[in-house]
Amino acid sequence: MAQIFGRSSNALARMILVFLGVAVVGLGAALYGLQSSPWVTRQGQRPDQPVPFSHKHHIEGLGLQCQYCHGTTETSSYAGIPPTKTCMNCHAQIWTNAALLEPVRQSWASGEPLVWIKVHDLPDYVYFNHEIHVNKGVGCASCHGRVDQMPLMFAQNSLQMEWCLDCHRNPAKNLRPTSEIYNMAWEGPSKEKPVWCSTSNEKQGTPTAQTVNCLTDDSDGIDSVSNEMAVAGAPSTSIPGLVSLTKYEKFTSQNQLGEFLVNHYKIRTVRELSSCEVCHR
Repeated sequence: MAQIFGRSSNALARMILVFLGVAVVGLGAALYGLQSSPWVTRQGQRPDQPVPFSHKHHIEGLGLQCQYCHGTTETSSYAGIPPTKTCMNCHAQIWTNAALLEPVRQSWASGEPLVWIKVHDLPDYVYFNHEIHVNKGVGCASCHGRVDQMPLMFAQNSLQMEWCLDCHRNPAKNLRPTSEIYNMAWEGPSKEKPVWCSTSNEKQGTPTAQTVNCLTDDSDGIDSVSNEMAVAGAPSTSIPGLVSLTKYEKFTSQNQLGEFLVNHYKIRTVRELSSCEVCHR
């Protein structure tokens, strides 16, 4: 009886299997690349807004604070979009006839709000609490980038799950004193620019972030006094207005400061975030 398959059939079968394997791996890599690309994440894209609002002009140029427009930053899960009245507080007096501000004047006259396109727009099933991140030492620039240098707003980070998990697995690298939350130029401590922190009022009912006080200059001789207290074994005290009697700890790297803040801010680890509903609703 003649053979149905020739001698080359086995080689051909192996080639087909190898080709299918390479195709599956290639397709997976292509889909992963597409999922992480700006085409999906909109990272770096500047959407057309009803008014070309420049954060750089208002923050760096005029010195406005983030809270002036985003008033619920520290008290709500949503940072808030400023109403037209906030714009008109200034623009009823300046640039009153500027053509690019015509939508603002129309909104003020008609009572219809401006429809802004969200730049940092998470999926509906993702729950992000703005308040808890700000009050636990995550600065604006950590998520939004150097907004003070953006003439037109864009998303600097992907905001995908892997990006969030990267921070939650090691929050120390992004934590800062709460007094520096709105400091866009914050770079963390270094040997040339150390940071001194102390703790006080650690009691039930006190927000953890309020128990830490950090200073970025040594104008009161904090470093020398703290070293003398450490050598002498003097106990820490917390007398308002008397910095010299408060024991401060000196930090010269972001990792040192971050680990200190993780401990005192009571930051939960990834393992302690046991419920998916913390982030997904």
